[in-house]
Amino acid sequence: MKQQPPPPKHLSVEGRRMWSKLLDEFALDDAAGLALLQAACEARDRSQQARQMIAKDGLVLEDRFGQQKAHPACAIERDARGQMIAALRALRLDVEAVT
Repeated sequence: MKQQPPPPKHLSVEGRRMWSKLLDEFALDDAAGLALLQAACEARDRSQQARQMIAKDGLVLEDRFGQQKAHPACAIERDARGQMIAALRALRLDVEAVT
């Protein structure tokens, strides 16, 4: 059995866990597959970072004119989640089982 490549060091604990779990469950051993897996894990981490910012600051912020605006992290979370799903689909993985 071929040894799995280690997860990239910059991933969070949860991102590294996702990396290891997907490598355990699926045969991802080519460079393209590993690049897509890394992109998915990075996007997952970015989505969670944005979610933490929203939890801390609130969903809505006031701008300098006192008008309420969506927290900028809402767009970051949405985009990162879409990137993660796109990478998982490119790997032909079951997105529902991973997210």
